[in-house]
Amino acid sequence: MTETKIDLSKYRNALSRKHQLVRLLWSVVWGVFARPLPRSMGSGWKRFLLRLFGAKIHPTAVVYSSAKVYYPANLLMEAYSCLASDVDCYNVALIKIGANTIVSQGTYLCTASHDITSPLHPLITAPIVIEDQVWIGAKAFIGIGATIRQGAVIGATASVYKDVEPWTVVGGNPAKIIKKRIIKNR
Repeated sequence: MTETKIDLSKYRNALSRKHQLVRLLWSVVWGVFARPLPRSMGSGWKRFLLRLFGAKIHPTAVVYSSAKVYYPANLLMEAYSCLASDVDCYNVALIKIGANTIVSQGTYLCTASHDITSPLHPLITAPIVIEDQVWIGAKAFIGIGATIRQGAVIGATASVYKDVEPWTVVGGNPAKIIKKRIIKNR
């Protein structure tokens, strides 16, 4: 196998200075005015801060204080959705979280990567869409461009690189279908 050296000296960050300054200001604001609050306390205040920086967030959505949102303007959260403790929402592109959806603690939502076929290794982005009634288990990874369809369950520590069908339970790395999700009426 031949070793190829890649010269990244010509790489240019695709994000503007303005974007970087907004990100810096956002990090300071969240770090000072939201992060010190206990877990889910002060939800209205946190929603206000997120909206101030462009998030579209329903009045019943919950964002835990230790969650990290990279760029609020690329966040859309619907009714009764939740970003739990230590969720890392790397939303360089849009992340949409549907109604009655839980993103459990330690999950990483990643909308960006790099083009490994280009010698300049440019940033590539694609949105993540998480539909209604989804549960993403603890410490899962949801990758660039994935759509998690209605009612799906992503098992703890699963790694999702492709779309997930509705009302299925997936797990593993890469995530594979374990079974259909069936809601039992009582």
